[in-house]
Amino acid sequence: MSGPGTGGRSVVVTGLGVLGAVAADPEDLTGALRSGRCALTAPVPPADADRPGVSWPAGTAELAVDDVPDRALDALPGLPESLRGLARRTGLRAPVPVRAGIVAALQAWLRAGLDRTAPPSERIGIVVAGNNLTERVTEDGRTRAERNPAHLPARYSLQHQDTDHVATLSRVLGVRGEGGTVGGASASGNLALVHGARMLAAGAADVCLVVGAMTRLSRLQTRGFLALGAMAPAAGAPPSPPAPFDTGHRGFHPGEAAACTVLETAASARGRGAPVLAGFAGGAVVLDGNHLADPSADGEIRAMRGALAQAGVGPADVGWVSAHGTGSPLGDRTEAEALRQVFGAGGAGPWINATKALSGHCLSGAGVVEAVAAVLQLRGGFVHPGPGLREPVDVGLRFVRDEPRRASAGFVLSNGFGFGGINTAVVLAHPDA
Repeated sequence: MSGPGTGGRSVVVTGLGVLGAVAADPEDLTGALRSGRCALTAPVPPADADRPGVSWPAGTAELAVDDVPDRALDALPGLPESLRGLARRTGLRAPVPVRAGIVAALQAWLRAGLDRTAPPSERIGIVVAGNNLTERVTEDGRTRAERNPAHLPARYSLQHQDTDHVATLSRVLGVRGEGGTVGGASASGNLALVHGARMLAAGAADVCLVVGAMTRLSRLQTRGFLALGAMAPAAGAPPSPPAPFDTGHRGFHPGEAAACTVLETAASARGRGAPVLAGFAGGAVVLDGNHLADPSADGEIRAMRGALAQAGVGPADVGWVSAHGTGSPLGDRTEAEALRQVFGAGGAGPWINATKALSGHCLSGAGVVEAVAAVLQLRGGFVHPGPGLREPVDVGLRFVRDEPRRASAGFVLSNGFGFGGINTAVVLAHPDA
């Protein structure tokens, strides 16, 4: 396989984890994907909803946090008690997104068999996808401190930094290799996957956990997205949310989920006897030379073609595309134009779906959530439906609607685009492709 593995260090996926509103683990996510189960619910209006000018999102997919991590850890079969206890103690006072990340990472760790056999801890790395991950922590901390400065815990100085995710995961899993956060707005997930694959291909590690951090939006962030017109507002919302690429789209619906993929060199996986779930065939990251929120079809085309070229495959080899598909009118139209340029139009093209139709937009973690979903679909031989897609923005593209479909090839291309002209795409392969 070409791509990041050029030079004899091909990259594979050996573990998956996910915890969020859409699913509690990969098996639960498989069921949600097959059935088209949507996690979006109508949000509770804010306390100041009656003030002039105050708005709120039309629908969200929020994680129930009461049992994170206790019940979620208890649901992990085969988790050594010493590791369970360490994870519980470490996550006890951690912010909710960090606690969710611990659970997703442990799910992937167990599924990769790293609890039984693993490289030396110095040969395992961590990449966390996202930036500005702790604004909710900062907002809540400021509120407590303004009431009484003594209520601000000493840990705040650690927890208000994105690196708290990396440090906490390193502590729980005993990882002592390379680590850090990679931020590219909504492209962060794919950016982290590419960074992790490059780390392995360069020989800096044998295993890398790529974690899509869960985003819990602050009130200020939510209102900022609404003011920009990027988020679907509650005012005038239809009874059920339109899917991405539907002409009734009005902006994205926020979703909460943490996810993890274990990337590993093929040689390391063979040496450990770890089953290969998928291949990481290639990835590309390109910029538009634009600091605003408007997307560019040219940049998206270059990212998709770059990922395909690095993977050594052509458009006809792609069974389906996991689109960025946020539900933004301009974003959806631009991506549809780019898809048409890369794959053509008509019945011979790949199926196209958007996991955000089910999970909501998981923002910084979206690319990793969608990579987990893509691997599950590759292995299950299906492409998930897009409930709410009634009138596509481009009738020439093969959008999946109410029923799941069967992919015709063993490769999937997954897109991730971020504000500021950051365009990414990755290609994942069935192990037999």
